Amino acid sequence: MNREALWRVFFSHSLASMEEDQVKSIADLARIAGVSVSTVSRALTGKGALAAKTRERIQSIADGHGFRLNIAAQNLRLGRTGAIAVLLPLGHERGQHLSDPFFMAMLGFLADALADKGYDLLLSRVLPEGDGWLDAFIRGGRVDGVIIIGQSDQSGVLDRTAGRYAPMVVWGERNDSHVHVTVGSDNRAGGALAARHLFDRGRRKLAFFGNVTVPEFAARYHGFVDALPPEIGASVDLVTTRITPDASLHVAAAYFAAGNRPDGIFATSDVVALSVLSAAAEQGISVPGDLSVVGFDDIPIARFANPPLTTIRQDIAAGARNLVDLLLRRMAGEDVSPVQAMPDIIVRESS
Repeated sequence: MNREALWRVFFSHSLASMEEDQVKSIADLARIAGVSVSTVSRALTGKGALAAKTRERIQSIADGHGFRLNIAAQNLRLGRTGAIAVLLPLGHERGQHLSDPFFMAMLGFLADALADKGYDLLLSRVLPEGDGWLDAFIRGGRVDGVIIIGQSDQSGVLDRTAGRYAPMVVWGERNDSHVHVTVGSDNRAGGALAARHLFDRGRRKLAFFGNVTVPEFAARYHGFVDALPPEIGASVDLVTTRITPDASLHVAAAYFAAGNRPDGIFATSDVVALSVLSAAAEQGISVPGDLSVVGFDDIPIARFANPPLTTIRQDIAAGARNLVDLLLRRMAGEDVSPVQAMPDIIVRESS
């Protein structure tokens, strides 16, 4: 074979090899790497569980072939967006912000849980106007499912939407009459824990600070009152307050300034309880000498209060995982049941 023939054979083999290893799709890359398409997808998107060495090897092969994953096109082919909405409807508390410590803790855990499942989080703080806000959001088609944090005063809206839109779960108070699926704590049981704790501390002149138009807060109030002896439960002061720091501090300060002197207060959230502590200090009321204070949530700053706050702890991390698990099962067409977890009491120096 002459030199020209040898070059033709060499060139044809090289061209065939180049064409064989050409990467035009994720399937081509999977073939070259010797792994599944789903493994390549996890490696290139950075989402989902995958060994670090495997991820690095696949990314290196992709870089060597100049391959870049078109996420938008992939999602379009799959009929998905790759995003889950987390909505915070504030119908009852329009002044509340995403910087609220409870919201921040919950959002952090949700972001982690969704990322582990390969989803992005789309966050929106909603000030409901009319009854169509949720349906309008869903019609926008920007997400594959919706997680609602808090029922606020929107239970009717949530039920109407849940009747025709399956991929939605709600962090809130369980009610067997609800159409929407909930994940949350047993708020009545949490209220009862607070009542028994204050009663055991010898506290008999009690007050509850919160907004009982919100289902979760109403359950905490009723659990608190019902767990007390009837004569004490009937005399509990119900002090209605918004749950923002400034609003609850103003209400607590006015309550004490009017001469009210309970010896035990159960606040519907830690934020409200911290405001009660501040107002009591301004009035020269000793905590826990003259007054015991119990909050709800066990947000991270509760243990750094002065004095450190006794509180009803709900497991927010587990709640976030349950929200994501139930949502994905709803998206897969499964029927699911509400999840209700038992809270516990964390006793610190405020009581």
